[in-house]
Amino acid sequence: MADTLYLVKNDTASNVKATITRQDTGLAVDLSAATTVLKFKKRGGTSVLSTLTAQNSGTNLANGIAIFNFSGSQLNVDPGNYIGEIQATFSDGTIESVYEELDFFVRDEY
Repeated sequence: MADTLYLVKNDTASNVKATITRQDTGLAVDLSAATTVLKFKKRGGTSVLSTLTAQNSGTNLANGIAIFNFSGSQLNVDPGNYIGEIQATFSDGTIESVYEELDFFVRDEY
């Protein structure tokens, strides 16, 4: 399980960087032909609050590196514990979700 990622309510420039690898080989998953998203929801909640799409910056996606940017009102949420799921939909329609969830803690802004 990864460490908790800390965010601040209403920030519009926070990002999350995750490297996706195969458990059996340890090799990076080529995400260049996939749409990779981070689904963000309240811990214990049932509704996805935001879906962030990984941004391509050079070769990051080909190297299994997904960068998700929180923008707009995506962090206009109550302070507390949140979780995220990373999911890739490949060009052939197959879907692969990362089993481990990301843990977030959002604190109030000053």
